[in-house]
Amino acid sequence: MSDYRKTPEAIAKLTPEQYRVTQEGATERPGTGELLDNERPGIYVDIVSGEPLFASSAKFESGCGWPSFTKPIEPSNVSELRDTSHGMIRTEVRSAHGDSHLGHVFTDGPRDRGGLRYCINSASLRFIPLEEMEAAGYGAWIGQVEVVK
Repeated sequence: MSDYRKTPEAIAKLTPEQYRVTQEGATERPGTGELLDNERPGIYVDIVSGEPLFASSAKFESGCGWPSFTKPIEPSNVSELRDTSHGMIRTEVRSAHGDSHLGHVFTDGPRDRGGLRYCINSASLRFIPLEEMEAAGYGAWIGQVEVVK
């Protein structure tokens, strides 16, 4: 079991945009995230702590302008909190160990896949391609990253 946590060293490596999103709860501009159109098989992990969050097999094109997933790869790594900012009631999604702001979860996802849409900022994620997962310490999740298409 890896030690997933927020460290000063990890925070220091963040770009200004990654810091704004993960540490200050900001949102990247829609359509700008580098992982929005990523269709490669692999796993998405917290940019700060490295904890596994989503698999490519759960990613779908929602048209919202941010990477969208139907479910977390490891539910215990994703915390959901009530968010009443900006005059709305939403459910914020944060990483459990790194406490990074990831995005929000909505109930307008694909009905046949559970109905949820985890709308996640690219800036809060690091993508580990399938072929690098074992070497990077994520071998336990390879079975959940089936090749799509």
